[in-house]
Amino acid sequence: MEIHRFEKLWFGASLLLIVVLIATIVYGAVGPGVAMVDDSGGTVEPSNLTASENFREPGVYEAQDGGYDVYVRAQQFSFQPGSSSPIRVPADTEITFYVTSSDVTHGFNVVGTNVNTMVIPGQVAEITVNFDEPGTYRIACNEYCGAAHHAMEGTIEVVPRSQYELQSQGVTDQ
Repeated sequence: MEIHRFEKLWFGASLLLIVVLIATIVYGAVGPGVAMVDDSGGTVEPSNLTASENFREPGVYEAQDGGYDVYVRAQQFSFQPGSSSPIRVPADTEITFYVTSSDVTHGFNVVGTNVNTMVIPGQVAEITVNFDEPGTYRIACNEYCGAAHHAMEGTIEVVPRSQYELQSQGVTDQ
């Protein structure tokens, strides 16, 4: 049986497309460093977050390595801190967010950056980022969490490191 040369051409092209598809899936899974949510941040008791030392007083804390740790509680329909008062961090500094939920699954997405994770009750999501540019960044919940999900947002204020250090010492702008 003879196979027409156009059939051979289309067969070869379809095999090439299959190989390219598999290659892009493999690259997407391991190439750019995208990682699934894991338990590296630890776990907490979601019904009693105040029993956890780190989430008793969520906020910004200086880490031993010179960076800053930010502990955030997500709950229907706010981030603490973040929604009622902005999270203030210095620019050009390694910031590690530890985020957990006390009620339902939420999302923690810093709009315009690659900070994006699912926040599962009892599991602490750990995300490390370095904000190069000072400015105001929005936080949005990107997992449906209830009737007021659309209003669950907050802000992060990134200020120059020198200004942040002055403010932490109690010096304000004149």
